Amino acid sequence: MALQRMDNVLIVVEDLEAVTAFFTELGMELVGRTQVEGPAVDATVGLEGVRADITMLRTPDGHGQVELTRYLSPGSITPEPHPAPSNTLGIRRIMFAVDDLDDVLARLRTRGGELVGDVAQYEDAYRLCFVRGPDGIIIGLAEQMG
Repeated sequence: MALQRMDNVLIVVEDLEAVTAFFTELGMELVGRTQVEGPAVDATVGLEGVRADITMLRTPDGHGQVELTRYLSPGSITPEPHPAPSNTLGIRRIMFAVDDLDDVLARLRTRGGELVGDVAQYEDAYRLCFVRGPDGIIIGLAEQMG
C-alpha cells in the first residue's frame, strides 16, 4: 500500500494553553483534550511513568490534525540553543496554505508569533514566511499568488 497522506503531527509543548490559542488563531478547530498514562503509553513513547495532557486540533478542511502534548511526567526537555534555529536537526516546521498571508500573520502576532526571516516571494507562485510561535514552534505560511 502506498502512503496516502499524513493526518497527524505531534508537537511537544510546555505552555499548552498558549500554543492552543496560537493554532486556533491560525484557524484550526479544537477537537478535544485528554490525559494519557499507563503501560501502553510508556511502551509507545519509550519512556517510563508517562503522564501527559493532549489537545487535538483539526484543520478546517478536516484532513489534518495537530496533536499538542504537554509531558507532566517525565518533564519535557528543551533543545539547545533555545529557540532552536531553522537548521536544527528534526522537525523544524509545519507548512499551512493560507488565503491572506498578511491577515494571518497579523493575527498570529497577537498570540506571540514572530517572523523568523522575512515574507518572501517564490517566483510568481507563492508568498512565503516562517513564523515562530509559543514554545519555539515554527510554522510556514504559503499564499498562492494569482
